[in-house]
Amino acid sequence: MTERKWLSSYPSGVPADINVTQYTSLVALMEEAFKKYADKVAYSFMGKDITYAQTDSLSQAFAGYLQSLGLAKGDRVAIMMPNVPQYPVVVAGILRAGYVVVNVNPLYTPRELEHQLKDSGSKAIVIIENFAVTLEKCIAATPIKHVVLCAMGDQLGLLKGALVNYVVRNVKKMVPAYNLPTAVRFNAAVARGTSAPFSKPDIKADDVAVLQYTGGTTGVSKGAVLLNRNVIANVLQSEVWNNPVMGSIPANEQPTGVCALPLYHIFAFTVGMMLSMRMGGKLILIPNPRDIPGVLKELTKHTIHTFPAVNTLFNGLANHPDFNTVDWSHLKVSVGGGTAVQSAVAKLWVDKTGCPICEGYGLSETSPSASCNVVTAKEYTGTIGIPLPNTYMKLLDDDGNEVGPGQSGEIAIKGPQVMAGYWQRPDETAKVMTPDGYFKTGDVGVVDDKGFFKIVDRKKDMILVSGFNVFPTELEDVVSQMPGILECACVGVADAKSGEAVKLVIVKKDPNVSEADIRAYCKENLTGYKQPKVIEFRGELPKTPVGKILRRELRDK
Repeated sequence: MTERKWLSSYPSGVPADINVTQYTSLVALMEEAFKKYADKVAYSFMGKDITYAQTDSLSQAFAGYLQSLGLAKGDRVAIMMPNVPQYPVVVAGILRAGYVVVNVNPLYTPRELEHQLKDSGSKAIVIIENFAVTLEKCIAATPIKHVVLCAMGDQLGLLKGALVNYVVRNVKKMVPAYNLPTAVRFNAAVARGTSAPFSKPDIKADDVAVLQYTGGTTGVSKGAVLLNRNVIANVLQSEVWNNPVMGSIPANEQPTGVCALPLYHIFAFTVGMMLSMRMGGKLILIPNPRDIPGVLKELTKHTIHTFPAVNTLFNGLANHPDFNTVDWSHLKVSVGGGTAVQSAVAKLWVDKTGCPICEGYGLSETSPSASCNVVTAKEYTGTIGIPLPNTYMKLLDDDGNEVGPGQSGEIAIKGPQVMAGYWQRPDETAKVMTPDGYFKTGDVGVVDDKGFFKIVDRKKDMILVSGFNVFPTELEDVVSQMPGILECACVGVADAKSGEAVKLVIVKKDPNVSEADIRAYCKENLTGYKQPKVIEFRGELPKTPVGKILRRELRDK
């Protein structure tokens, strides 16, 4: 086992190891919170507060409804929604009923959604009506038997809910026409579940809790299998990591976090929703983080203690003229994740809030947090910090040997938060796991003498757009199927706004194919962040003698 030289950099009060076996399941963690914090606000959404007790009874009813469908323990249920109050209710309902959560990006195209539903074998899906048309286009090719439809206003009460739904459907025209004749409305499902018989399943720490889809190191989207104990461990690791500053919140103030990152992303799922439940916190649900004025207007109503975000969001907020209408003086932890935080953004954020961005590192495969800067730091370090309690990290060469000091190597992680493997992909799992239980990340890093890691490169050709993984292989596969394209290659280029952007280089077969044609095709087949920002036409692509496209050469140009 690697010597943990980073332990000397831990703030006082943060132990090297914690007991990660305090709960037998995520259900135990959630049900403890429901009882302990019953009267406290769990979620705040569009001016409406939902308590822990309400979340408890709604999720219990939803669990009853799901069981009434005749699903078997361990069956997969997909969720395709933005940050609305139904999300945490549905997650709790799925887990309480003994099923597995499959988080789905609501912006997926029919092609992407079909792959994930088939691969996971999901029998049911809970989807917001705004994206129902996507499901309609692919449902026949999937194992989905049951559809629960949610609307933005479902949990806002009769009057306000009806008004919000009217505006979303008829004024903003955000719900394209769809036809899903057997779908059941969320509120109807809850009503039905209230009187349905419920049998409490025996859920163990080693049972699967979540399938979190990721391109992993290759690009075919596959499910990272996160067991109950993986997510629990990461919640407890994150809690103890934040303690040195969160412990100073006055006893009469409820810890309050901003959930602007999407809950289908593992960062928000674990470090937002699950950690907030463990702490009895209030979570402010932001359905559309791109609406910066709307986000700031919502935040003026709250006292905020934690803010996990990606570089683009910190940047967009800090540069907005309304930024100072929010009281940032209570902010204890600003966690940057998903993608590298730029030093200029970090400086602006600390200048304006007094709370430095504490950058962390993790992956879907690690539930997600593996390392983080210390929350007591007064400045931005430009590193991904040091491994969390119970976590080991080392750098490996191409032969799997640990490299010496000052050398770069592939970052490998071992700890209780590391996934059980990829869903039904033993071959892919074998590629990333070492015999001694380390997960190979595909990121190349260096480590200093205090144990702080820094990412210097990527082994894989992945492109990181605002914290989302884009895999060139997938894009090239999709675009090469377009009529009139001879071949194509995809690389990441630096982008001031999103960190990296997608550049697509194309060799035409049909000279009449235009850039507009390609953009329209990509829009139909790829979700927004995967679409190319730059399209370039060439006579030929640079290749090795054996015909492998030299992506690096395209990138360097």
